[in-house]
Amino acid sequence: MPDLPADASGATGDEGGPATPGPEKSAGRDPAKPESEAERRRRRAQFLRDLAEARELRARVQPRRAKAARLRHAMRMRTFRW
Repeated sequence: MPDLPADASGATGDEGGPATPGPEKSAGRDPAKPESEAERRRRRAQFLRDLAEARELRARVQPRRAKAARLRHAMRMRTFRW
């Protein structure tokens, strides 16, 4: 999978590949060496895309539960004090 730009916050056109990196990719990283800011942002952007995709799938598979969750979230937001 090609490296994403550091400001990648939207979806990319490469949905054909695996959603998460395999163990062979994570095994190559040196745990003693801190990761770069760009690499951290890339991994975070990928995680957030996967999370949004999982939420959309759950909403399609369980529409009643998803609607109840949306209503609960809206109620929490209305009662939250700034």
